[in-house]
Amino acid sequence: MIIIGLTGGIASGKSTTAAMFRELDIPVHDADAAVHEMMAPEGAAVEKVVEAFGSQVLAQDGSIDRQRLGGEVFAAPDRRKTLESIIHPLVATSRDSFLAASRKDGAPLIVLDIPLLFETGGEAFCDFVILCSVDGDIQKRRALLRNGMTEAKLDAILQSQMPLAIKRAKADAVIETDHGTDAARQALLAILNGPVRRLRETKTADRRDA
Repeated sequence: MIIIGLTGGIASGKSTTAAMFRELDIPVHDADAAVHEMMAPEGAAVEKVVEAFGSQVLAQDGSIDRQRLGGEVFAAPDRRKTLESIIHPLVATSRDSFLAASRKDGAPLIVLDIPLLFETGGEAFCDFVILCSVDGDIQKRRALLRNGMTEAKLDAILQSQMPLAIKRAKADAVIETDHGTDAARQALLAILNGPVRRLRETKTADRRDA
């Protein structure tokens, strides 16, 4: 099984690219979606987050109010690390369950969609990493359209992430998302039919020779 890591900064087109993988019937584990589930009513992270940050981050329905929580952590590195110490192990458990199920199902190719892939060392689990990249001005415009986003919050998010130049150097392939969905889809297909296919062929040959 080939494990592709998919990553990118905020508003980089990563979610759109993940949807393209799903359209190709390639299973995707979405780390952000896993976090949303953990912070929903009775979610695995709710009790621990409330213990760490107080009842003010709890919404009326018993979920974690992500906007309030964001206000608590994004401008405070120590509090952000506290949140990460709660969330990252839970996401890792979700990821491992997904990987085990995918292997059991015989999936030849799967995707780990992880925004902070390099920041958390997640590339160690991947055979190939694709970075979604976008021009900074376009990224800012896209991000500021999101509900509850402000320039100050966006700056704090960007400062918490690894510089794009370093991510580009670490990635095996880059999809530039500045040029629209069709161009990004063609870029993805070229990657899957090029280096990823060659990687799969090499792995298959290695197994035969073992």
